[in-house]
Amino acid sequence: MHRVRVLALEGVYPFELSIPVRIFGTAAGRDGEPLYEVATCSLDGGPVTTSADFSISVAHGSEALRSADTLVIPPFTCGPDEERDWLPDGLREALALVPADARIVSICTASYVLAAAGLLDGRPATTHWNEAEHFQRSFPQVQVDANVLFVDGGQILTAAGVAAGIDLCLHLVRRDHGSEIANRVARLCVVPPWREGGQAQYIDRPIPEQSAATTAPTRSWALHELHRPLTLAELADNAGMSVRTFCRRFRDETGLPPGQWLTRQRVERARRLLETTDLPVDQVAAHAGFGTAAALRQHLATVIGVPPSAYRQAFRGSRPPRSPGPEAAALP
Repeated sequence: MHRVRVLALEGVYPFELSIPVRIFGTAAGRDGEPLYEVATCSLDGGPVTTSADFSISVAHGSEALRSADTLVIPPFTCGPDEERDWLPDGLREALALVPADARIVSICTASYVLAAAGLLDGRPATTHWNEAEHFQRSFPQVQVDANVLFVDGGQILTAAGVAAGIDLCLHLVRRDHGSEIANRVARLCVVPPWREGGQAQYIDRPIPEQSAATTAPTRSWALHELHRPLTLAELADNAGMSVRTFCRRFRDETGLPPGQWLTRQRVERARRLLETTDLPVDQVAAHAGFGTAAALRQHLATVIGVPPSAYRQAFRGSRPPRSPGPEAAALP
């Protein structure tokens, strides 16, 4: 069983602290057996003061990190900018206990911990959009991307602000066990299995009037039309907007231009079909709207770095194959 260790530091934010337990703790196999063992620890095994008006007790000290397959560090308060100490006493030593092959995950501003420890040097990373400029000034050796919800750097992963920790933990379940289990976890936790766009949609900007038109109905319509080519003019016409207005509003609402959003939805549909059906690659490409197997291979290699056959082999495992039912065409 994969062992997840969550490190609660003084001033930890309770919401983010609960995310790994809720997401990984909900993941179960077809036989109902848990797929992860989740344990929360502090540096000394004692109670931890949170950022709220209560403290928490934990059952483990930093010695629990020795058995970590994945370490998750939620954000914590540590004073104003000029007084911040992102490696409080004992933390560097605790990080040294983590096995060399373990995954290390930060949520929100806990990315500062990884950067201060040198774990993000030369790597891509993200953090809360409101801290991104300060983070980049503080750690110029890190490749900061403030527009995404999370960055999967392989062994080191960083999530953006607050609820992006949910997105990243679901991503890890998906990476470990495939979309079927990750989607079930999302349904049980009543959260979307995959959020569109990135942090750009949450950055401060004027809020449109309630009466303003939205691209949401068109996005929903497009998900049912992914099997065929969709032009920008057709999308704008469906929304009842000019192309220019549609593009601007679409990006404001999703954080992505329409073409990039469509490609992402096509890739996600292709991944789901590769995991859950026996369709040949050329038919998967057709269902996902890529047209040809070659186009599917190119896009899948760009997004996840492997060809369709390798992806299917890695994520199908022992799951029995299914043919695409009526619901397959509507899968995002």
